[in-house]
Amino acid sequence: MVKPSADLRSELGRVRGLGSAKEGVQHWWLQRLTALALIPLLVWLVAGLVAHAGIDRAGATQWLGSPVTFGLMLLVLGAGFWHALLGLQVVVEDYVHHEAVKLILVIGLRFLCIGLALATAIALFDTAFGG
Repeated sequence: MVKPSADLRSELGRVRGLGSAKEGVQHWWLQRLTALALIPLLVWLVAGLVAHAGIDRAGATQWLGSPVTFGLMLLVLGAGFWHALLGLQVVVEDYVHHEAVKLILVIGLRFLCIGLALATAIALFDTAFGG
């Protein structure tokens, strides 16, 4: 016996519109692009930190005050926090099943990553130019 359904649409009609919203592809590409951007940036950062190991605060201020170094550091911070946000959002979306909790966590993660990125950018500005 077939259970009566309040929905009179066909099987195809019920599933139409419930598939991919095509948003996941953009998210996937952004995560791959930030990962690719981070490869040379992190190689540069590690090489720079090794080359300047043991310098004092004045030396670090001089190194970070260089326009190229300062710009690359901002790129490392921006790409790093963006990549982290994208990855953490995927974890929340995949493993948190309650929609309200999922929404709160995704919004909280955005605020957290933006706040930490701003805090590290301010610290970088202070170190590089504040002396």
